[in-house]
Amino acid sequence: MDNPIQLTEKAQLEIRSTLEANKIPDTYGLRVGLRGGACSGSFLLGFDTATEHDQAYLIEGIKVLIDKRHLMYVIGVSVDFEEGANGSGYTVSAAEKLK
Repeated sequence: MDNPIQLTEKAQLEIRSTLEANKIPDTYGLRVGLRGGACSGSFLLGFDTATEHDQAYLIEGIKVLIDKRHLMYVIGVSVDFEEGANGSGYTVSAAEKLK
C-alpha cells in the first residue's frame, strides 16, 4: 500500500524538530487516528509507541503509526503545521475522495 496519509513539508520539519528537542526515543512514532466515533470523531495526533493493533509506515523518514481499526477513516488525510495569529499547531484535513 502507498502511504495512507500525507505530511506537508512544514509538518515534517515540525515533527522532526519536536522529536529532537524533546529527545523522543526512536521507539516512538507519530500516531494518526480518531478520537471518538468514526462518524462524529475528531482526528488524533500525538507521539506514541506501537501496539499490536498498529500498522507502521515510514513517510518521508518519519515513523507513522495508525491503528488498523482507524486506517479506513484516515486514508487520504493530510497533516500540516500552521502558524497564525491565534497560535500554531497541527491541522489534519481530509483529501477529496475520488468519485
